[in-house]
Amino acid sequence: MAISSSPNQRFRTRQPAWRKYLRALIGDSWAWRISFVYLAVMLIIPIAAMFFKAAEESPADFWRIATSPIALSAYDVTFTTALASASINGVFGTLLAWVIVRYDFPLKKLIDASIDLPFALPTAVAGLTLATVYSENGWIGSLFVPFGIKISFTRLGVAVAMTFISLSFVVRAVQPVLQEMEKEMEEAAWSLGANQLQTFIRVILPPLLPAILTGVALGFSRAVGEFGSTVIIASNTPFVDLIAPILIFQRLEQYDYTGATVIGVVMLIISLVLLLAINLLQAWGRRYDQK
Repeated sequence: MAISSSPNQRFRTRQPAWRKYLRALIGDSWAWRISFVYLAVMLIIPIAAMFFKAAEESPADFWRIATSPIALSAYDVTFTTALASASINGVFGTLLAWVIVRYDFPLKKLIDASIDLPFALPTAVAGLTLATVYSENGWIGSLFVPFGIKISFTRLGVAVAMTFISLSFVVRAVQPVLQEMEKEMEEAAWSLGANQLQTFIRVILPPLLPAILTGVALGFSRAVGEFGSTVIIASNTPFVDLIAPILIFQRLEQYDYTGATVIGVVMLIISLVLLLAINLLQAWGRRYDQK
């Protein structure tokens, strides 16, 4: 004889599909539930709200705002300058990491700790300091005046600020890889007749390349979203040195919330693409380490 199911069992079988998906999503662990709520409040809901706000505009108006001449100029200044700054840090950040790991010199620990200064220093303070030092009367800026080069309040000043705030990412990404690298591999290459350049290209660079690219990508992403330092060291002139984050702020000051939201959504989409690229680089680096 068949045994009838209890009311609770019948209720569980009649649950809507969305409740099953929700239960599977939040799980049974309170730690995961708290984390999910925190992520929803701090990350998912604000991002969704931005997309919904931008969706209030018609596709034609969205495209018109996102591709306006001043917006395209801001994208160009932002991404081109950030890429140049990240590339410079890819070279000199790797060199700094090499010196810190491979050489002993006075005040080494102090210099190593100062690499993290851009992480802790308020960006407004960094911008004020850079604008003062690189101005026409500053310690460094005055050295370029005889050559007709102006740094502060130009696009070059924006590049300096972006380079400053993104340097730490490259150094800290490359440094652990250098510390784990066995020097015996280099000595073996030397014993086989390889010179220093050949040893660097064929022995040292391949395991370093994923870390360098990851540090450059992280520094590039950080430079793209920089606001506090660039708003002080740049003149913020459209079509000259105006970057996208400052353009968003200017639109908000003009009560153009729609324009600010559209440009913000464009920046958010580009940031998500960059995040995907960074994850792919990290996955590639892990596969290289496993080999």
